[in-house]
Amino acid sequence: MKYRPFGKLDWQASALGFGCMRLPTLGDDSGAIDETLAVPMLHRAIDAGVNYIDTAWAYHREQSEVFVGKALSGGYREKVHLATKLPSWLITTRADMDRFLDAQLERLQTDHLDFYLLHTLNARFWQNYKDLNVFDWAERKMAEGKFRYLGFSFHDTYEVFEDILNGYDNWTFCQIQYNYMDINYQAGQKGLHAAADKGLAVIVMEPLRGGRLAKNPPPPAVAEVFARSGRDWTPANWALQWVWNQPEVSLLLSGMSTMEQVEQNLVSADNSNPGSLTREDLAVIDQARQARESLAPVPCTHCEYCLPCPSGVAIPSVFEIYNTALMYDERQRGQNAYKNDIPDENKADCCVECGTCETLCPQHIEIIAWLKKSHAYLTQTGE
Repeated sequence: MKYRPFGKLDWQASALGFGCMRLPTLGDDSGAIDETLAVPMLHRAIDAGVNYIDTAWAYHREQSEVFVGKALSGGYREKVHLATKLPSWLITTRADMDRFLDAQLERLQTDHLDFYLLHTLNARFWQNYKDLNVFDWAERKMAEGKFRYLGFSFHDTYEVFEDILNGYDNWTFCQIQYNYMDINYQAGQKGLHAAADKGLAVIVMEPLRGGRLAKNPPPPAVAEVFARSGRDWTPANWALQWVWNQPEVSLLLSGMSTMEQVEQNLVSADNSNPGSLTREDLAVIDQARQARESLAPVPCTHCEYCLPCPSGVAIPSVFEIYNTALMYDERQRGQNAYKNDIPDENKADCCVECGTCETLCPQHIEIIAWLKKSHAYLTQTGE
């Protein structure tokens, strides 16, 4: 296992961390973790040198922490640094913070956490935490020995990330979504560098974009790019090595579902090093990104000049779901996102074809026509 500096701490993290959010389950019940498969997977990773285990209150319908607590018994807890997260969406009072932290320590069968994150921070949750003075609470809990270091995971715009980064002087680490397709998404590469420049350790989540970048074979256009590289690497290894190539990354988390994935990721981690990719390798990744992006038919840049739509249509969000579904050949996943994430009053079929958006779009997109195609594809009746 390779190890990397973890911000300002006198501790080195394994290049690969085990994210306990996609463990094998019994059937389709995400809360029924198959411990006969999952425990050997976690132990194998730790025995191979993985020393960072990540979980959260909500994972696996609130069963991940319970599983991790049991799996780390028998001496495994002492071999790792353990991280979990305060469920931001459930916090309304300081008493809530105490209640969840104490429950998590009990679930995890430990008297302390090594790392504690404010989970999935966005502008709203951040403001709530500031109103509750979470920093005073956290420092009291660290002084009591309940957890050692405070960090946050993030899902919002770079501007919000920067506000959070500069809003507290004693962050130890942060966790961001980052992969070769998401360079400018949320915190993005700019956020990675900003956090590292302030001395924070940066943990990368979704290095495979929820498994999408690991699909083998990838779309033909992407497969052709990788085939020309001369390297016998899987799509997953290309994506992981791109993340590990960046010295600002302290570790990446992988949510592994099978022993095969564990073994493959261990091999990839053993072969990782900051700055190890050649100029030619980086060009391959750039070409793979361009090949994937070419599969997205709507050239929407999310500038939001089209908003607000007089009829309430969430135009950029509709196009993002449509493009992503086509880019990764995931129509059903796209349909689920469209159904669950876009309110009916903001769906594409609310368009009355007034044309206001098209006069404002700097990309000159035929928005009305693409909204019709998007809605058709993202509903059961579309082609």
